[in-house]
Amino acid sequence: MTQNFTKTPQRVVLVTGPSGAGRSSAVKVLEDLGFETIDNLPIRWVSRLVEGQELTRPLALCLDTRNRDFSPQALLDVMDQLSDHEPELLYLDCARTVLQRRYSETRRRHPMAPQETAIVGIDRENDLLSPVRDRADALIDTSELSVHDLRQRLESRYAAQGKMPLAVTLTSFSYKRGLPQGADLVHDCRFLKNPYWDESLRGLNGRDSAVGEYVSTDEGFDTFFQKLTDTTLFLLPAYQKEGKAHLCIAIGCTGGQHRSVFVTEKLAQALAEHNWQVSIRHRELDRTHSPDSKSSGL
Repeated sequence: MTQNFTKTPQRVVLVTGPSGAGRSSAVKVLEDLGFETIDNLPIRWVSRLVEGQELTRPLALCLDTRNRDFSPQALLDVMDQLSDHEPELLYLDCARTVLQRRYSETRRRHPMAPQETAIVGIDRENDLLSPVRDRADALIDTSELSVHDLRQRLESRYAAQGKMPLAVTLTSFSYKRGLPQGADLVHDCRFLKNPYWDESLRGLNGRDSAVGEYVSTDEGFDTFFQKLTDTTLFLLPAYQKEGKAHLCIAIGCTGGQHRSVFVTEKLAQALAEHNWQVSIRHRELDRTHSPDSKSSGL
C-alpha cells in the first residue's frame, strides 16, 4: 500500500497598515519568532517570491504605501493569487490623533504628504487603505500598546505553541581581558579553587573531567551552583515574558580556562534539561589556536 505524505505549507503573513502604526516593529517580532522577513517589498515581486522556491520556514512580508507600485487592489489581487498558500493579512492600525503625535515627536515627514502637514498624509493614507483594512485577517490597534504589548499580541497569534522562543548564550571569559560585549548577566567564579595551581591540571581546561572534579570539591561550589541555577531558571521566564529574544549570560574567572568553562558547561546542561535553547561560547578557549594568543591559567 502506497502512502502519500503531504508537507504542511509554511505560513505566509502579509503585513501592512498606516505609516507609524508599527509595521516595522511587527516584522522584527515575527523575525524573532522564526519567520523569514522582508520589509518594504514591492507588490509585483510577492507572487514570484512565494511561488518561486519552496518555503522552508514561515514568511512575513511588509507591504505598504512607500512603494510606487502599491495600491489596495494590487495587494488584494496578490492575496487571491496566493490562495493556495492561505496567506494571512495582518493590519497594524492606529488612531489618527496618536499617529499625528508620533509624527510630531519624531519630526518626520509623512510619506504621503512630504510637503504638507502630517495629518494630511495620515488622512490620505487611511482613506487609501480602507479596503485593505476591511479584508484583514488580523487587526491590531497599536494606539495604546507599548512595544512589549505588541510583542505579546503577536506572540500569542504567531509563535509556535503560543510561546516566544528565548535563545540563551552562555559565555565563559577571562576578567583580565574584560567583560564580553553584549553580556546581559555576569557571574564571577574567581572565589572557587583554581586548578591552575595544580600542575597536573594546568594544561587542561574546564571541559576535562579532572578539572570539573577539582572545582567541585570547593566547599562553596554546590551552594553557589544551586543558587546560580535557581536564579537563572527564575529569570529566564521573566525575560521571555518581557519579549526578549536573546539573553547572554557571561561567567568569568581569572584566566577563562578552567573554572568559568566548567561552570558554563554545567549550567548549560542544567538549562537544557529544563528545555531551554542554549548555545555555548568559551571566549578564551576559542583564542587558543590564534597565532598571537598567549595562554595563561591565572
